[in-house]
Amino acid sequence: MASAWLEKLKSSHKTCIIQDGRRKIHFTFSDGTELAEEYNLSDNELIIRKWKRKGTLGGEGKWDFEVGDQSLRQQLAEGLMESSSNPVFTRKDKKSDFEWRIRNLPYPIETYSVTVDDDNKHIIVRTSNKKYYKKFSIPDMDRAQLPISQKWVQYAHANNTLIISVSLVIVWSC
Repeated sequence: MASAWLEKLKSSHKTCIIQDGRRKIHFTFSDGTELAEEYNLSDNELIIRKWKRKGTLGGEGKWDFEVGDQSLRQQLAEGLMESSSNPVFTRKDKKSDFEWRIRNLPYPIETYSVTVDDDNKHIIVRTSNKKYYKKFSIPDMDRAQLPISQKWVQYAHANNTLIISVSLVIVWSC
């Protein structure tokens, strides 16, 4: 299952540097795809994981953040910025679970529904008032070809932030 991903990882060109209290690892795969990860040196926690794939015409692509936050508001056009009150979706992994935070969601916890879709590959977040909908997958589990079960998914709401977590302890023990 995960052996194909491990072989791809082993055959990649790797570079590692320690800078600003972080271990930065850069992988370049044979197809030109790049992966960059940053870990906190004090607790070995993953801070950022981002991918860069070739553009449609073979040119440079842009970095796509899988874990962590780009922390820059998007400029839509000259003088037009993305609103700071829009929901912000970020992923932050911990040692025991995958965790996503959706900031700027002011509704009470009863409003939210967090479910796993029928094909067990996506998590769906929706509100009963139809103000927010998000469907996302867990790329780590896709690479390992593991399904997601509803019983592994938990969520909480505090300070206008919806926190969704999938327990790794349960996932890897199956």
